[in-house]
Amino acid sequence: MYDIIIIGAGVSGCAAARELSRYQANICVVDKEEDVCAGTSKANSAIVHAGFDAAAGSLMAKLNVLGSEMMEDLSKELDFPYKRNGALVACTHEEDMDKLQELLERGIKNGVKDLRIVDKKEAHELEPNLSDNVVAALYAPTGAIVCPFGLTIALAENAATNGVEFKLNTEVTDIVRNGENWIVKTDKGDLETKVVVNAAGVYADTFHNMVSADKIHITARRGDYCLLDKTAGDHVSHTVFQLPGKYGKGVLVTPTVHGNLLVGPTAVDVEDKESTATTRDGLDELTKKAGQAVANIPMRQVITSFAGLRAHEDGHEFIIEEVKDAKGFVDVAGIESPGLSSAPAIGVMVKDIVAKMLDLKEDPDFVPVRKGLLNPWEMDNEERTKLIKEQPAYGNIICRCEMVTEGEILDAIHRPVGARSLDGVKRRTRAGMGRCQAGFCSPRTMEILARELGMDMADITKCGGDSKFIVGTIKDKL
Repeated sequence: MYDIIIIGAGVSGCAAARELSRYQANICVVDKEEDVCAGTSKANSAIVHAGFDAAAGSLMAKLNVLGSEMMEDLSKELDFPYKRNGALVACTHEEDMDKLQELLERGIKNGVKDLRIVDKKEAHELEPNLSDNVVAALYAPTGAIVCPFGLTIALAENAATNGVEFKLNTEVTDIVRNGENWIVKTDKGDLETKVVVNAAGVYADTFHNMVSADKIHITARRGDYCLLDKTAGDHVSHTVFQLPGKYGKGVLVTPTVHGNLLVGPTAVDVEDKESTATTRDGLDELTKKAGQAVANIPMRQVITSFAGLRAHEDGHEFIIEEVKDAKGFVDVAGIESPGLSSAPAIGVMVKDIVAKMLDLKEDPDFVPVRKGLLNPWEMDNEERTKLIKEQPAYGNIICRCEMVTEGEILDAIHRPVGARSLDGVKRRTRAGMGRCQAGFCSPRTMEILARELGMDMADITKCGGDSKFIVGTIKDKL
């Protein structure tokens, strides 16, 4: 019997879990994937939006600004990559200056600090590679970039350290009332709880509609991205947006916290909530659109492309509340952009709702801090030499592109909510995220996973499920 079951181990679910772990409660996070951060939270723009885009007075706007303000302190507390690099919204036509002014006024109403419009000269001084088409820009110095894997995993690890249980590879199939409680039916058996927190991303409407007569609808909105090599990482220093259109903010160009360049996303509504394959048309579209605001993007330096799904609720608003006709069921639904930016504030809002519902008591043993993976390259030579002498695995480089050592991979596997797949290792250490995209390091990483987890190497997967690499041996074919 649990006090709280959270469905969904993305950034919203993990933020809620971490905040609720401040209390004396029996909490469980359930997700159908083999790792946290395996849905929308793994494939997005990695942006901490300043908060000028959401409609004034909306919950989106409120939580965006609050989340943005909380993110830097949270990054220090939980030790994940974050950088306040500032953002520019490029205006490419004089006749659209009124729209830029509207965006400024909306941002001011939302409480965004230090917003201002800069003219063409200053815009190009701030960002020399802006297209000549750019006539002015909205400058938001509070805009930032973050590692979405680092943020989500940090929240999950800290929650687990504080007693939250994670049931991964566990798919919820139904939710039914049992007196005052809920039975969460899964493919691994039934779970009983007093409160359900529905943070299931693109599937949040499915679970809401199981328990409520007041239906909601979420559309999976696919966005294609291109990631460029670190040789292109300084092409822009700010996040460069275009003026928002019908389907959002358009294609952006931004550096990442790890030194790459990211271009995207497109916006295509799809029926299939698992449709994360990129398309040729989508990649061509983002290449064309990106060049309208930023000149000479070195697209020949693309090392990978990917697509993510945003959970677009019909009303284009976050839904974070106890469902009126389903006592003890709390929605965290419609968390599309700026969901990543809002995550710290979403966690606090869910905590306040649930703690009041259950009259929870604070846990005096709550641990608010978490230390990330040790990075030997952040040490000086003397410290690194000493580390390698004491722990030789830190002297064994597995991923040459990103210079990831065996010691870091071992740490990633054995931490709370540790890696169980190649993607799990990649998200925690960046092994496989470099120029060769795991072409060289995959076999060695698989060997380490198999050894440390006591598994047959043939059972190691890319990302859980049926994503196995080894389908047989040469002997089998002879």
